[in-house]
Order: sequence, then C-alpha cells, then structure tokens
Amino acid sequence: MAITTIDAALLQKMFLAGAKNLEAKKEWINELNVFPVPDGDTGTNMTMTIMSAAKEVAALSDHSMESLCKAISSGSLRGARGNSGVILSQLLRGFTKVVKEQNELDVEVLSEAFEKAVATAYKAVMQPKEGTILTVAKGASEKAKQLLEETDDLTVFIDGVIKEAEYVLSKTPDMLPVLKQAGVVDSGGQGLVEVLKGARDAFLGKEIDYTVEGASEGGATLQKITAETEAEIRFGYCTEYIIVLNRPLKDSEEDEYRQFLESIGDSIVLVADDDIVKTHVHTNEPGVALTKALTFGSLSKIKIDNMREEHQEKLFKEAEKQAAIEAAEKKKKSSAKEWKEVGFIAVSIGDGLNQIFRELGVDYIIEGGQTMNPSTEDILNAVDHVNAKTIFVLPNNKNIILAAEQATHLSDDKNLVVIPTKTIPQGITALINYAEGISPEENQERMTSELSSVKTGQVTYAVRDTEIDDKKINQGDYMGIGDKTILSVGTDLEEVVIAMAKEMVDEDSGMISIYYGEEVTDQAADALTEKLTEAFPDLEIELNNGGQPIYYYILSVE
Repeated sequence: MAITTIDAALLQKMFLAGAKNLEAKKEWINELNVFPVPDGDTGTNMTMTIMSAAKEVAALSDHSMESLCKAISSGSLRGARGNSGVILSQLLRGFTKVVKEQNELDVEVLSEAFEKAVATAYKAVMQPKEGTILTVAKGASEKAKQLLEETDDLTVFIDGVIKEAEYVLSKTPDMLPVLKQAGVVDSGGQGLVEVLKGARDAFLGKEIDYTVEGASEGGATLQKITAETEAEIRFGYCTEYIIVLNRPLKDSEEDEYRQFLESIGDSIVLVADDDIVKTHVHTNEPGVALTKALTFGSLSKIKIDNMREEHQEKLFKEAEKQAAIEAAEKKKKSSAKEWKEVGFIAVSIGDGLNQIFRELGVDYIIEGGQTMNPSTEDILNAVDHVNAKTIFVLPNNKNIILAAEQATHLSDDKNLVVIPTKTIPQGITALINYAEGISPEENQERMTSELSSVKTGQVTYAVRDTEIDDKKINQGDYMGIGDKTILSVGTDLEEVVIAMAKEMVDEDSGMISIYYGEEVTDQAADALTEKLTEAFPDLEIELNNGGQPIYYYILSVE
C-alpha cells in the first residue's frame, strides 16, 4: 500500500535519523577532503551543524509542524560552522520555510520545499561553485520536480530523489578537476546524501536510536534571513530600520519588497520573522525606503548614516522596548569594560598567535581555526563579550567566513563587520591597517583592500597518498600549502619550507614573517630562519613563536 503523506511526528523522526546517519559517517566524509591535511573537517562541520538542530528537535514538547520547523531552522542557523555547515543550514531553512505551513507533507509539498531549499542556499553563497553540495542539492530538487508528475507514492519519490543525488554526486569530479585529481567526490555533497539516506531509513520504519546527546528542554526561535551580495558602494546613505508588522508578510510580498529595495539601492539585507522585518539598504533615497516600509507596519530603530562623511548622525528614536531589554541582558552578561565605539574579534589558536592578536588590539579571541571551525553561535557568544557599537570580525580561515557573515544577520544591537580574512597573516595585516578616526565603512574597505598584499604558506603533513597539481604526495610527507594550491612536497621539513618560500617570493617582496608551531623547537626555528636569511639576503626575516597545532610553520610574504 502506497504511503502518500508524512506528518510532523514522522518528519521529526526522519530529521533525527538523517542527523544521526551523518554523525555516524562524519570521519569517512572528513577523509574525502581534497587536500590530504590532518584537519579535514567537512564531516565534522556538517555534523555539528545538524546536531545543533537535532538537540532542539529532540527536546520538543510541542510536536506541531511549525514548532518542528522552528527548531530545525533556528538550531542549524546558530550551530552552523564551516562553509558546508552554513550551506546545509540554509538548505534546511529554505525547506522548513515551505513545510511549516503544512499539517502533512505529500510529493507536491516536498518538491516545493526542495526547490525553496536550493534557492535559499544558492542565494546565501556569494559565488556558488558547481560540483559541490549545492549541485547535489539542485540535482535532487530537479528530480523531485520530475517525479511530482509521475507518482504520489512517497516511497518511490524518496528513492528516486536519493538515487539522483547519488548520481550527481558521482559526477562532481567531472565538474571540479581537483576532485578528479584527488580521486574523491565532493565531501559536502556526500554529507547531504547521508542525511537523505538516514531520513529514508526512518520513513521506512527501520529500527533507529533517536537519542540525541545533550538534548534538553527549551524553545527555538525562527529567523528568516535573506542577504544580497555586497557590491561596490554607489549610494550615499546606509539606511537601517525595523518594521513592526501589522501582519506576517507573504512570500510574494517579501519578494516584492526586496525587488523594490533593489530598484532604489544596493547592499540589501532582510532579516524577518512573523512579527518584524529588519532592513538594511544603501540608497540615495532613504525617505522613499521608509515610506514604502510604513505600508507594512510601524517603524523603530531607524538609523541613517551618510557614508560619504566621517561623522555619523542619529536621526530617530531608540530601539523598541523588547530590544532594549534584550540588549540590557546581554550587557549584564558581558564583561564590565566601558562601552566603546569599535571592538575586534579574531579566530585564532596557539598561545603565540593569540598574544600577537591581543597586542594588535583584539578584544576577544575565539579558539579555533584550521583544527576547529567555530559556529555562528560561537561568534554571537563572542560578540556578547565585546562592549562596542561596531565590532570587526576576523575569521582568519576561508571556511569560517560564511558562518561569520551569518552572525551579522542575527546580531540585534551591535554592528558586525566581517573582514574576509582567509589566513592568520591576513588577519594580522587587516589589524595593522585599521585606522582611527574614519568610519567603519571606510575601515572595512581599507582593511579588505590590503588582504591581497600578503601571501600565506602553511606547512603540515599528509594523511593519505594522493596527487594534486602534478605533485605526487605520500602519506606522512610534509606539504607546503599556498593560498591556492600545494607549493612544495617532501620528506625534509626545512627543505619543504624553503621550497615553499621560493614559490611565494617575487621581485616585489620585502619581508617574510615566520610563525612556528607547538611541535617546533626554538632551535629548529632559529636554524630555519638562518637558512631563509641566506636564501633571501635582500628580504627582512621576522621570527615569531605562534604555538599553533597541526601546522609546523605559517609563513607570510609581503
């Protein structure tokens, strides 16, 4: 007998089973990372993202579809870590946006939900790349749309969607040559397939342990996030406000409102739920934006800054009462330091590196980076500890930038500015180029523009045999990894570092900074410095004890 509907109780089991299956496969997924580095973490990041939501789902006392969707969306958004985890959270957010309105799900609702999931995830990524988890999700969604015309049997529908996802996953090496060269499929796509397979097991009634460690009683809050890509500033006024809605916006109304904003400006960000819409737009016509907003409800927390002037001006009243209460609570929890205009948060690990960031003015260091990507929630918790109106966030890892940007949409009372630093040396460069006396927007542009002036190389060891960019790598070899690819490989650590440095230095280079890790002795670091000085007599060589794990040396060339 065909099964044609899924209720909230079954969907809850399917979600938990998908999360548990991903958790069980995380180490295998970690090993699918292209670079054979010891900190391959796609499986870990995706697991920690979905398990953050699973804890809220497992703790639900209200088993309605709406409550379930709130738990999934809120838990995954705040728990998201790493690029793959953030994309997974956006897939779940888009899916639940459709599902929350239903009492039961059939093939039509699921097809629409898959389509919304893919659209939401693609929108969240500034430059979507095919051959990734996004492509696998898109293939599954397109198959769902096809099957909608062929069957109402959910068993047939779910099997077909998963088979298509597996097929698209198998083709990812043809879309990304680096995957083919490494002999792996996309790790994020594999993680998504495992979630779908686990959900299918629960749907089919297989015996599954649904226990989620750390689950506790508590509610979840749904945040709707839509962010447009920041482009070069062409409009003079940074305009922000909160609309206290007369009634919840329909999807069509929200889309129409976004399109209106796009017609008068850029840098558009909407954060919405059933009660409020938080709006940010750069425009030459702030009054027109406010007039349009008034058609949906009353306005509060209005702020208009002239981005072409150094001074900023408050024009309207303080935040609504509830926002003030929440801000007071956060302030109470934070340290007793005086409130200031600007603060800094950096992601770093290693006593020496942490100390360098503190000396450069960082207020709060999030322990993590290559070995552990902090979540959106970790970043928001750090924000609570910094008493500043504007906080610059330095991710210092390309896999943390999306989680940091997601945090900017969830922070209510502080202006978070993410500088897209991909490495520790870029973070240091950004801080050095911060200038007192100019606006946050000008500093954002100044700090970001300087990132291209520094090259980074990092030396670690290979955890498996592979071949990348015509370099044969054996398990245990030392690897010098540059900003885009592997620069050197060998069995002698010093030789690998020097060979990497030779690939990084050019005629414009003036300085090499060395940060040695926790496994390197002072004597070995001094010896390497001498050899680099001999190899590059015209360059200034600076040695620092970084104390970082996993990576024996981090080099920057400027």
